[in-house]
Amino acid sequence: MVDDKKLKEFGKKVSEVARGRNLTRQETREMFYQVLLNEQPDLQQGAFMIVLTAKGETPEEIAGSWDAIFELDTAKVRPLTPEPLVENCGTGMDELKTFNISTAAAIVAAANGIHMAKHAARALTSTCGAVDIVEALGVDVECNVETVKGSIEKAGIGIFNGMSSMVHPQALGRILSQIRFGTILNIAASLANPALPRYGVRGVYSKALTKPVAQLMKEIGYKRALVVHGFNADGTKGMDEISSLGETKIAELHEDGRITNHSLVPEDFGIPRATHEDLLPSANIEEEALNFLRILCAKDQGPKFDIVCLNTAPILYLMDKVKDFKEGINKAKETIQSGQAIAKLRRWVEEQNSSPEAGLAKLDYLLARL
Repeated sequence: MVDDKKLKEFGKKVSEVARGRNLTRQETREMFYQVLLNEQPDLQQGAFMIVLTAKGETPEEIAGSWDAIFELDTAKVRPLTPEPLVENCGTGMDELKTFNISTAAAIVAAANGIHMAKHAARALTSTCGAVDIVEALGVDVECNVETVKGSIEKAGIGIFNGMSSMVHPQALGRILSQIRFGTILNIAASLANPALPRYGVRGVYSKALTKPVAQLMKEIGYKRALVVHGFNADGTKGMDEISSLGETKIAELHEDGRITNHSLVPEDFGIPRATHEDLLPSANIEEEALNFLRILCAKDQGPKFDIVCLNTAPILYLMDKVKDFKEGINKAKETIQSGQAIAKLRRWVEEQNSSPEAGLAKLDYLLARL
């Protein structure tokens, strides 16, 4: 039974947000505690997220929701690695649906000695989310956080399943499974990474979010970050990746705390513009896994290959492996063509698995079909 006083206080703040009031970080944290603990009816919980989205979330509000999720509903680990941890993730809920670019980019980055701690989910609005694709390739995504920690330490890459009760034991999976539109949770929950990386490349579903999310990442302790939103050729639709279709807007968080804004287009790096059709995912997850492997094995060096290299470049740049994006693209291409990327995937399957033999058998079955 919901406490009537608590019900009214929560509802009053929802009404105030609907009229345009910004909440403080502490207010948002307290309200999200009630959502995560299921202390409010579903209607009030949904209304709260809707009014925040309609108003436009402030960095303080997103930080408050992140506080609640990380404090109350995130299992925590601290991988021991020689270099800082990095994450790359998109918020999802964007308009231009593509194959899983960021996961391929993470593997290529890891093959360059960068320790990738991914935190992702199963598909909600697309065919195949990051968790779905790596599961199809043989990675164990229903494991505990200690297994992921070990994979990051030994293979240089691991993925935390954001919809697993072993990662977020309280409520996050329940809430995310009921939502099919972009909310504050797409940002805050995706940042609730159990390993708490301090370097990241983050794609967002709206151009308006690039600077606020960079400010948020600074607020919660990131040292360097790139927040990106890419467009199609005429700028009418966007994606949570760096785009090979048109312009990309970027907010960059520097080591000294400054945030700068800039943009780029594929021609800046000699990459031919793709069409949206070039980047569409397959309807079938197994076929999607085969297409993914064709890129990592350099059997497909077309538009999908190009956009994976384009999205690997900022990770390499962020961690000072290259001096600029152009050098990063070339390094990513060399990494794939040399066989290092597919070797890194095999190592990942070996390490993030309760049954490495079964995972490798799944991967080898797919590789034999290329």
